[in-house]
Amino acid sequence: MKLPRRVPWASIAELDEVCAAIFTDENDLESQTFAINRLVAWKAITSLPHAIESTLSLLVIIVQDKHSNSSSLVLRQSYSAAIIRLVNGLVDPLQFGVYARSIAAISAQLGLPAWLVEIRHAATHEDLPSLEILREAAHQSMAWLLHNYWLPTLDPSTSPQPDAAPLRPLEPILKEYKYLLKLNTRDVSLNKQHRQPINAVFKDIEKWISEAAVAANVAERELGWNSGDQADGVHDARAQRALEMFSDALLEKGGLIPLSKKKRVFPADSFTPPKTSVQIWTPLLSNVQTLHPEFSSVLVHRALSRLLETPQNGAPLDLLYDETLSRWIFCLIDQRDSAEDSDEDDEDTRVDVVARLLTALGPGSEHPAHTKKV
Repeated sequence: MKLPRRVPWASIAELDEVCAAIFTDENDLESQTFAINRLVAWKAITSLPHAIESTLSLLVIIVQDKHSNSSSLVLRQSYSAAIIRLVNGLVDPLQFGVYARSIAAISAQLGLPAWLVEIRHAATHEDLPSLEILREAAHQSMAWLLHNYWLPTLDPSTSPQPDAAPLRPLEPILKEYKYLLKLNTRDVSLNKQHRQPINAVFKDIEKWISEAAVAANVAERELGWNSGDQADGVHDARAQRALEMFSDALLEKGGLIPLSKKKRVFPADSFTPPKTSVQIWTPLLSNVQTLHPEFSSVLVHRALSRLLETPQNGAPLDLLYDETLSRWIFCLIDQRDSAEDSDEDDEDTRVDVVARLLTALGPGSEHPAHTKKV
């Protein structure tokens, strides 16, 4: 559940009034001045969402350009600074993990026009773009903010999804990883030879998790909401959603759970997953856990949710899948309990798992697990 946001406007009607003053007539100086004054007043109350902060910066310069005698150089510098802040403020909060992604790649996921990124690059590292180019860039920036922030905020139900780049599939990356690890488990002498390609897969998976966090941000219409007093919580929520998506992919048959039922052979002396599966997937799980300390807890809870799902439309139960999943849950919790960096969060995970099992499978439950042995 999303926590309520702190916003400076008293009602959606007030926000609509300001939006209309900004965007209805670009030649109406009185309305634009009213909007600037209202946005400045809001800024004095609390931190503004980045999209509104950027709207204010651009609007001030547009008005200054039309109704003052500022020199061309001053205007170019002001436009450039506003566009740089717009792009950086959208992209920087979406850098996740240890591998920085290019500004162009993240901007493409957000549906931000590529040439705005190019102008941002030129204004930062090269000669300032011409005043004509910067004016057009400001116009397109305002249009993007209107359609990707203001209108969705005013009426989310009628606003289309942003025109953002789709998230690339994770399955081919996991297949490549599984192929390499299978070779290693069959012939340990190949470990050194495959170390570099396996590390490349690790890096690609971390990149995918970062992309998934951005995709979640777009899908949940969080574009431009970052502000100083909200950034940490929003960042954590995005990372959580990305790890959930990654966990769900791992829990599909062919991931942690072998596709072939013949390969779901369990050790006789311990309640652990199939030995080969543990050998294949432990390096990846450990790597992600190192980069994302909350990953183990996320994976356990997603696995438990899947275990406790009620089959839909009379679908037959896959008892062997459920048993393998149960063993992975036990194994993951046990590994975290014995880890050197284990903390109270890991103990909380164990307590949560027990509580959910008792709630779902306790006396009076109608869950199908009552009729099966796992």
